[in-house]
Order: sequence, then C-alpha cells, then structure tokens
Amino acid sequence: MVPPVAGARLVATPAEVDVAYQRLAAAIQPGLAAGDCVLLGVLLGGVVPLVRVAGLLQGDLLIDVCRVGRYGDATRGGVPQWISPPRVVMRDQHVILIDDIFDEGVTLEFVAAHCRQQGARLLSTAVLVRKRHERASSPLTPDHVGLEVGDEYVFGCGMDYRGRWRHLDAIWGLPA
Repeated sequence: MVPPVAGARLVATPAEVDVAYQRLAAAIQPGLAAGDCVLLGVLLGGVVPLVRVAGLLQGDLLIDVCRVGRYGDATRGGVPQWISPPRVVMRDQHVILIDDIFDEGVTLEFVAAHCRQQGARLLSTAVLVRKRHERASSPLTPDHVGLEVGDEYVFGCGMDYRGRWRHLDAIWGLPA
C-alpha cells in the first residue's frame, strides 16, 4: 500500500480493521437483548465505526449521533464543546457510545457524563482504537476495544490527519 501522507506507516490493514469491527459487534450484540438500546456515534470520527459496527448487529435499536469539538484542524485536543448534542431521549435506555479512538479519554468521558445526566439506564462504550500509553485524563476506560495501537498519531477509519483521510479503510501512523 502506498502511504497517503509522506512518512506514514501502515498500522492496521483493512483486513485487521474488519476483524476489529467484528470483535466490537460481537461484544455489543449481547447488550441488545436488554432492549431499549441506542447506538450513539461521536462525530466526526465515530461516524465510520458507528456505521460499520451497526451493519454487523442484529436486532432493534435506535441510532443517533452527536458532535463534540476538541481538535479542529489541530493534532492536539483542547476542551470538549458541543457542536451538536444527541437528540434521542436517553432516559431508561441502554446507550452504547461508539467513537473512533480512545487516547486520553476526554471526549468519551464528556459524552458519557452527558448520557448519565440524561438518565441512561445503562451506559457502554466502544472504540475502534485505543492508544497504549499512560496519559489518561479520565477514569473512564472503554468497555469494548477493536484494536490497540502504539502511541503515535493515527488516521484512517474515521480518524483524520489535518481534517482529511477519515475515509481510508486502513489505519496509518505518523511519528510523534
């Protein structure tokens, strides 16, 4: 595969990413049996994992999205802010948050706190990628992880590099 950006290296092939989506769907599927389930994608990055995982699930569920801003076109995140909060009623629902990456946990914790405040009966979290490092800023850890990567800047499969390359079906990394 030709790197989309100079200096990028392949971190996960399309086949490895497909296995990660299947792993997430298999982990989430039993939770759908409890009923009243909402898959909530955290945009922009979570749109790709949301669609891919939802397509592998069986059963009745609601799908909603929210958009939280932290990065803009930067490669380092700031304080999370709502661009578009979720619209679905969460009271007494099993809410499953789906995002592209768990780095320090700031965004996922921000959305999870909102879901709890809105009365979610049960809250689960799923991320396509978790970075391996010791910089967690949140006590929250994802319930379900598709795959783990090293501590480098990664893009593809929903994750961007300077606002681009989210659509790639492989995950690429750039040295820090």
